[in-house]
Amino acid sequence: MKPAVQSWISKIWLWRLRYVNNKNTLLIVSGLVGLIAGITAIILKTLVRLIEDVLFESTAAEQYNWLYLFFPLLGIVLTVFYVLYFRKGKLGRGISNIIYTVNRKSGDVEKDKVYSHVITSALTVGSGGSCGLEAPIVVTGAAIGSNMAKALRLTVKERTLLLAAGSAAGISAIFNAPLGGVIFALEVLLPQITIPAFIPLLIASATAAVVANIAGSGQLFYLVTESWDVKALPFYTLLGICCGLTSVYMIRLSLRMEGYLKNHPSKYRKAILGGIALSIMIFFIPVLYGEGYSTVNNLLNGRYQLMFNNTFLYAYRNLPLTPVLLGLAIIALKVVATSVTIGSGGNGGIFAPSLFTGAVLGFTFSTAVNISHIYNLHTSNFTVAGMSGVLSGVVHAPLTSIFLIAEATGGYKLFVPLMMVSAFSFFITRYFEPYSIYTKKLAARGHLSTKDKDENLLRMMNLKKLIENDFKMVKMDMTLGKLIDVIAHCKRNIFPVIDEEQKLVGIVYLDGIREIMFNPSRYENTLVRDICSPVTGFISTNDTMQTVMQKFETLRAWNLPVLEDGKYIGFLSKSTIFNEYRKLLIKQEASEEMAI
Repeated sequence: MKPAVQSWISKIWLWRLRYVNNKNTLLIVSGLVGLIAGITAIILKTLVRLIEDVLFESTAAEQYNWLYLFFPLLGIVLTVFYVLYFRKGKLGRGISNIIYTVNRKSGDVEKDKVYSHVITSALTVGSGGSCGLEAPIVVTGAAIGSNMAKALRLTVKERTLLLAAGSAAGISAIFNAPLGGVIFALEVLLPQITIPAFIPLLIASATAAVVANIAGSGQLFYLVTESWDVKALPFYTLLGICCGLTSVYMIRLSLRMEGYLKNHPSKYRKAILGGIALSIMIFFIPVLYGEGYSTVNNLLNGRYQLMFNNTFLYAYRNLPLTPVLLGLAIIALKVVATSVTIGSGGNGGIFAPSLFTGAVLGFTFSTAVNISHIYNLHTSNFTVAGMSGVLSGVVHAPLTSIFLIAEATGGYKLFVPLMMVSAFSFFITRYFEPYSIYTKKLAARGHLSTKDKDENLLRMMNLKKLIENDFKMVKMDMTLGKLIDVIAHCKRNIFPVIDEEQKLVGIVYLDGIREIMFNPSRYENTLVRDICSPVTGFISTNDTMQTVMQKFETLRAWNLPVLEDGKYIGFLSKSTIFNEYRKLLIKQEASEEMAI
């Protein structure tokens, strides 16, 4: 940062300390964060529309658009180029990255994320990448809030709160749904937030919504509905179950495909292969292009036949069963297209694909029931309910899905169906997948906070930093006499025994050799191999702190050796863990006292 800028920030900080207390500062800054995040969200949406307008000209509905075979590939390659040359190959995609930042990095988001996700997601989605803008704008909003808090030298708690405020503002501006943005921040990013913290989130989210309205963003989805039929409740229940199963499919397939693509050695080759695969899918089913919100609006307004444009099914669009078959194909392939887009190097999120898939699922479900003449369902209502159901299952955020969809569509009269579908979907998904698509990988790595304060503090510890490596190592063929000499120059009472490959083969405990260590006649004819104890338990550097504590309790030990790739690197003691726990507890309590 330039000295002039640093001086200017320091003056503002000193003025703030003198005249404005922390509470009022937080309220003022949250409004500013909402303003900037809202403007950024509008800029991102505008960039995507401009890229789409530049790249495409409409073609006849009966014809294939051959440009679909080129532009999605171009967008992914350009995104990879930007990340490799301007971000050194590191971008930190997705909301999972922000959840990790909240849990493990005290809400400290890198400065370049204020703009890097806007650029990369605009290139990806504008060119046809089958993903959404919500994750990038959440990351961008989080970066705005975090860095503004750092510039004003606010506490860790306040910085995390402004991070969430920026994310809420981004969601609010994208969907014109201020309440949905706040609930998203509370449900996904800050599940342990206190009641007073609602106010900064509300201010930021409301400010962003005002910005969106001034910019003419308006309502994202347009729903025309009068009410819902009580007799249709069993069908809403069935739709909720279908949404839950679809959510499980999306979570598992998405993470599996992204994990597979992540291991590809060549970034450009992966981008090209993934771009070609995506382009082929979009060529045959063009509604997979981009976010897909235009298709959602078409379904809500009864223009479902537009889904057939530029497809080989166009001539059969009036057959009763064809919309159902196309809908099933879209549901199956959307998550594949999204995973390929993100896994091959594009930038976007699963939020929009969840809404899109849910809309198509609701439409397909209601259409299938209608053509079977079992009952006549209101297709638009089920389309909206499907959006809420799949979002609830994939993100594990039922409240967010209910209020966000109600606000974004204006379907406030559908609260009961939305609640039913979201609840059933969440219950089904949670049964098969205990973690959301954002938290599953974090939970596997032990990077996820829970409502258990003790567990959260353990997760904050860095195992490798707690390892003690000042223990004297001895060899199996060392005599007792030489071991006594080592003991005489060491303050430890544990001595790891290693072989030529640095592997731990035993341990000598000082208490175990007291009877013979003062017997000089044993010094030359007794070897370490004769007196060392076997290794009954060890800690791996890949273990979580929860696993480490379980091992200490199970083995009833106070010290355990630590191995990395089978090689000895040191010891970990329970007392060291307790001391670190105490430090973190004091630090956390101090932060909470300084917060609101």
